[in-house]
Amino acid sequence: MSDDVCALVGAVGGAGTTRLALEFGATLAGDGRSVVVVDASYATQGLVTTFADPVDPDVTRAVTDDRPLAAATYDLDVPTGRLALAPARAPFERLSRAKTSECTRRLAGRIGDAARQFDHVLVDVPPVAANQAVAAVTAADRVGLVVPDTQRGVDSLPRTLDRLADVDARVDTVVTNFADGATQVEDADAAVPESETTALASAPVCPGDGAFATAVAAAVATTVGAEVEPERQESSLADYLPG
Repeated sequence: MSDDVCALVGAVGGAGTTRLALEFGATLAGDGRSVVVVDASYATQGLVTTFADPVDPDVTRAVTDDRPLAAATYDLDVPTGRLALAPARAPFERLSRAKTSECTRRLAGRIGDAARQFDHVLVDVPPVAANQAVAAVTAADRVGLVVPDTQRGVDSLPRTLDRLADVDARVDTVVTNFADGATQVEDADAAVPESETTALASAPVCPGDGAFATAVAAAVATTVGAEVEPERQESSLADYLPG
């Protein structure tokens, strides 16, 4: 198994980081790899919307109750490879406990454990302003910064780079999201346009044909460092979601 852990960090709220983490994971699984997406975005809890049924235990219970991450990991039924998610779905009291220093150290350890069990670990990280986000970026081998292709995204970039430097985390790639072809973010390493499917509950749509899937595959190669064979991207995962 690979020890490649990639943290995808939103420069601002609404950058589309959760969606990209899911699409990155689906693209890698479509190439026959095993992938787990770990939710460190405790406040928004977007990753759990992929599931039609309730999720329990979730990743916050794994760290607060000191359980293995596998207890909070759920597989999507995909045609090739393996795509698993460790989503957050918790009440406020447990969210607060999950952000304590002890629990965030456990999160870093669980991410390391996952790297020994999967080919790729992707971590969905919110803007770095809480302990679990710091734990995620410092545990990662690679950090991809997700910046929306807006003036708000441009303005957030230097602040986010400074914040990551403050916690001794480097940024390996910058991914512009919702790019319209004339990206506003200078020196971005990859650009992903907006998908025709915008609802997170309807994702992932990769692998597949079209500009969105092609751009995601290119962003995966740049950000994760994994080339994806195009000929293996023949079907959408939307038909294989649980429920």
